[in-house]
Amino acid sequence: MVFEKRLLTGDRGAGILQKLWQIPWLFVLLLCAVGCIGYVALYSAGSGNPDLYATKHALRFGFCLVLMLCIGFVDIRLIAKLAPLGYILGVGLLVLVALHGEVGKGAQRWVDLGPLQLQPSELMKIMLVLALAAWFHRASWDRVGNPFFLIIPAILVLVPVGLIFKQPNLGTSLITAALGGAMFWAAGVRWWKFAAIIGAAVAAAPIVYENLRDYQRARITTFLDPESDPLGAGYNIIQSKIALGSGGLWGKGFLQGTQGHLNFLPEKQTDFIFTMIAEEFGLVGAMGTLALLMGIVAFCFLVALRCRHQFGRLLAIGLGTNYFLYIFVNVAMVTGSIPVGGVPLPLISHGGSAMLTTMIGFGLLISAWVHRDAEFGPAQD
Repeated sequence: MVFEKRLLTGDRGAGILQKLWQIPWLFVLLLCAVGCIGYVALYSAGSGNPDLYATKHALRFGFCLVLMLCIGFVDIRLIAKLAPLGYILGVGLLVLVALHGEVGKGAQRWVDLGPLQLQPSELMKIMLVLALAAWFHRASWDRVGNPFFLIIPAILVLVPVGLIFKQPNLGTSLITAALGGAMFWAAGVRWWKFAAIIGAAVAAAPIVYENLRDYQRARITTFLDPESDPLGAGYNIIQSKIALGSGGLWGKGFLQGTQGHLNFLPEKQTDFIFTMIAEEFGLVGAMGTLALLMGIVAFCFLVALRCRHQFGRLLAIGLGTNYFLYIFVNVAMVTGSIPVGGVPLPLISHGGSAMLTTMIGFGLLISAWVHRDAEFGPAQD
């Protein structure tokens, strides 16, 4: 009866219109601008043939944009209730990958879903943020300071990190661990616990290094001395640096990049897409792209500041940290600042998994913004 009354009086329609008005449309336009940069870069990566990468990118972005807006209308309290189920789904997909995943480039990371090859490790990062935000959102300061209260969230982080590392996917497993650490920090976990964990990680580093695959150790060696194997393990980063430097201030011009179009630059449509942009549009184009990307991160933290409930704050911080890590790792990788790890630049690089999961995350972020004044109840001691 209550539903019928709201429907007849138009309250429900008014609620939808109100939410539509509260959608952060400037943020949506910012995402569209980044998506357009991706289209232009992928058009160039396909040597002027949009059917190779650019058209697929546009179609994926359009679908994900609609999905993002639909998620943005969902009540943030319902999202919080469904967070544990999302985490279970993410872990289940990682287990499915371990048992029956598609193998590519020496790693077992994908699940074949027909029109989409999903990389569950990307989705798992969003589900981990949700699960940790749901766990911490009503906990008091004193409760967060209790080491026993942190056992379950620590397990929530370690399970996906272990499954992703086993694929093997060292880069994504480290990013997932860093994302979990950022959530713990935002929730108020004391600094000395982080110092203890970092100390243990440093002590265990030699053991971890000895158990890495040969190609993973080669990446670290190449990072320290790329010229030691210029035609093998060091080839990618050497070519990337040449392309970055040759772009100069203003770039060589659209479709005029020699390293990319003469096929010296590897994986130019995915991992090294930022290098394509820098070669053709120079330092100005590269810095402009970074400014737009950092604008997305800044909005995430603006949502965290404006939310009245802890769940929305933690969710926004986690999603902002996740996107920042994408940007930082990809740009640092192609500039030779860190070892090459195969991390894409979401909304710009070619590929469906990173775009889908990133836009799902931004849909959750929009929901947190629209419902930033929602009441969750008092904190639990």
